[in-house]
Amino acid sequence: MSGPIALALEEIHGFYGKSHILQGVSLEVRAGEIVCLLGRNGAGKTSTLKAVSGLLPPRGGRVRFHGTDVAGWPAHRIARAGLTLVPEDRGIFSLLSVEENLAIAVRKGSPWGMRAIYAMFPRLEERRRNGGAQLSGGEQQMLSIARALLSGPKLLMLDEPVEGLAPVIVEEIVAQIRAIRDAGVPILLVEQNLAVCTSLADRHYILELGRVAYAAGNADFVADAAARDRFLGVKAA
Repeated sequence: MSGPIALALEEIHGFYGKSHILQGVSLEVRAGEIVCLLGRNGAGKTSTLKAVSGLLPPRGGRVRFHGTDVAGWPAHRIARAGLTLVPEDRGIFSLLSVEENLAIAVRKGSPWGMRAIYAMFPRLEERRRNGGAQLSGGEQQMLSIARALLSGPKLLMLDEPVEGLAPVIVEEIVAQIRAIRDAGVPILLVEQNLAVCTSLADRHYILELGRVAYAAGNADFVADAAARDRFLGVKAA
């Protein structure tokens, strides 16, 4: 990909207490890209997203977002700048309806409005009067992504968006993620489902023990069974 760099991590170090979790992570996401971040459990994938979004302030390195170093900014300021995280726990309000969950996320000036959201997520329009707790796991995930879009992200980070979901719902969410990228929002995706990763991503990074151990374009990654086996413990994607 030859587009301008939207996000660049440069030698990011992150700690939980005295535990050195991120040990010099460097990666980049360019305009128009979906980049997948892979690795075994505990490799530092979610911690990397937290470091970018300000939930785990880095103790070293830079987080450049469209050229501005946002490392050390408070999380709310980073989010307001357009770096938006959809966390693994989804974080929806179970006592509010779908429509209420969406309404509180609407941001003035965002290119995404309720009409565009319901066009992309027709299930949410069908369930708009339902409470958050009445939704299936897949519908909750769609609601979480939809809320993030309403804030007008300039880059979207997704943490395990299809984990535990039925295949038919996975297909729906994959199509929606692709449509978001096609609408001009680059995406940094943490995902364990290799079929999803290889169908969506332009490039892949694999973390091992808090460092980038492997980086490749999608075609090279798909062809490199040895690397998948070595770093992920899988024989085929």
